[in-house]
Amino acid sequence: MKYKVTLNGRTYEVEVEAGKAMLLDEYEAVVPSAPAAPAAPAAAPAPAAAPAAAAPAAAAVTGAGEAVNAPMPGTILKVNVTQGQKVAEGAVLCVLEAMKMENEILAPKAGTVTQVLAAKGATVDTGAPLVVIG
Repeated sequence: MKYKVTLNGRTYEVEVEAGKAMLLDEYEAVVPSAPAAPAAPAAAPAPAAAPAAAAPAAAAVTGAGEAVNAPMPGTILKVNVTQGQKVAEGAVLCVLEAMKMENEILAPKAGTVTQVLAAKGATVDTGAPLVVIG
């Protein structure tokens, strides 16, 4: 069977036969540009409206210690720690769902949780602080 796989903007043509895989071709992926939308006629300016509610800002790190950040965007499925809890290096702090995969976020060092910024069900971006360990 032949497959085309795109990874990091590069497309690979791969052939798989009974447990063996062989690269056939490699080339740069090109994303087609979207057709330009037709120009809308100019409308009369609308009266100034009240500013829309801003999206919630990322929680500020106020606890002393090292922030453990989200490695990718996703949704927090589970938070396993509370403020003041002692954790060992490698302990699972929370579970982040990204692209239908559950990713365990581990403690980079042993210490005490000084702040929990992640909440179950919250959507986070790459680099968002989740937990602070002092």
